[in-house]
Amino acid sequence: MSKRIVYIVGDLSYPNGMSRVLSQKVNYLARHTDYELNVVLTEKASKPWYYQLESNIKYVNFDLNFDDLYQMPLYRRLVAYRKKQSQYRRLLTDYLMEVRPDITVSVMRREINFINDIKDGSRKVGEIHFNKQTYRVFEKSFLPNFVNHFITNRWQKSLEKEVRRLSKFVVLTNEDYGFWQGFTNITIIPNPISFFPERHSDCQSKQVIAVGRYTYQKGFDLLIKAWKIVHEHHPDWQLNIYGPGNREEYQREADALRLSQTVHCHEAAANIYDRYAEHSIFVLSSRFEGFGLVIAEAMATGLPAISFSCPCGPADIITDHQDGLLVENGNIDGLAKAISYLIEHPEKRQQMGWQAVVSAQRYRENTIMQQWIQLFNNL
Repeated sequence: MSKRIVYIVGDLSYPNGMSRVLSQKVNYLARHTDYELNVVLTEKASKPWYYQLESNIKYVNFDLNFDDLYQMPLYRRLVAYRKKQSQYRRLLTDYLMEVRPDITVSVMRREINFINDIKDGSRKVGEIHFNKQTYRVFEKSFLPNFVNHFITNRWQKSLEKEVRRLSKFVVLTNEDYGFWQGFTNITIIPNPISFFPERHSDCQSKQVIAVGRYTYQKGFDLLIKAWKIVHEHHPDWQLNIYGPGNREEYQREADALRLSQTVHCHEAAANIYDRYAEHSIFVLSSRFEGFGLVIAEAMATGLPAISFSCPCGPADIITDHQDGLLVENGNIDGLAKAISYLIEHPEKRQQMGWQAVVSAQRYRENTIMQQWIQLFNNL
C-alpha cells in the first residue's frame, strides 16, 4: 500500500548541502516508489528554487522567512522569532491535520520543538544534518561563559527530550551516533552522492581543490594559512576554492599573504564534478561538519582526500593512508604537511585516488536510498 510522506525541508532557494541532499532524496522517492510525497517550505515563497522537485511532488510554502531574523538585533530577533514560531506551529498543525500523512520527516530545525505534539496520526522521523557536539550551541561574546553554557545546556536538553519521542531518529555518521548514548530509536544513514562520474582525475595536474560555502565553519582561512607553507616548497602548485558566499574576503586573505598568483577563490561551480577531475588532491579544512559530502564526491572522481578529523564525518568517509589523509583538527602545520606529502609522492597520490573511487561506491544514491525505503516500510 502506498505511503503518504511529508518532508519538512525549509528552503530550496539557496545553494547549500542540506537542501541539495533533501531535494535529491525526495526526487529519488518520487521516481522510484509509489509514495505520495509532500514538501513543506518556510522560506522565500516568491524566490525561484535553486533545487528543483519532480512534478509529482506536492508542496506548500508558508513564507515565514525565518532567515530574515538574522538581520535583526538580538532583542528584536527574540520577539520576532516567538511570533514566527507560533505562526509556524499553527500552519504546520493545520497542514498535517488536513493531509494526514503516514510519516512526517523533520530535519530537526524549528519544528522539532513541537512536531511530536501534533496529533495527525503520522509517525514522526527526525534526520539531523549537523553533529550533536556543535548543534544548538549558544555563544554570544558579550555574555559571560556560564550564561552561554547554561543556555546551551537547556537548549540541548530540550532537543534530547523531543528526539526520544520520535519514532525514528537518523544520524549521518558512526562518530555522531556515539554522542547519542542511551537513545533506542537511533539509526545511521549517510548522505548519498548525487552523481557518480564516469570521468576521473589522473592525479597529474598541479592543482588542489576545496569546495564549500565561504563561512567560518569551512575553515578556508586555515587552509589559506596552510597553503602559505605549502607554497614555500611547491610554488608551481595552485589552490582553487569553489563555493557560494563572500569569496572576496578570503581572496583578500590570500592576497595579504602574497598568494594572489596561487590561491583562487571562485564562485560555486554548477559542473563541480568536471572541476574535481581537473585537480589532483581534495582538501576539507572544516572546523566541524554534519557529514562532509564533498569528500565523498571528490573521492568518487578519483581524488585522494585530505581532511581535518573534525566532528563529524571525515573519519567515517576517509580511511587514513588508504584513500586519503586525516589531520588533527585545526592543525595548520599538519594540514600543510599532508598536502605536501601527496604533492611529493605522485605514485602514492594516484594509488589513493584509485582506492578513493572504490571507497566512494558505498555512498551511491541507490544504495543509500534503499536504506531509507526500508526504514519507511518498516514504520
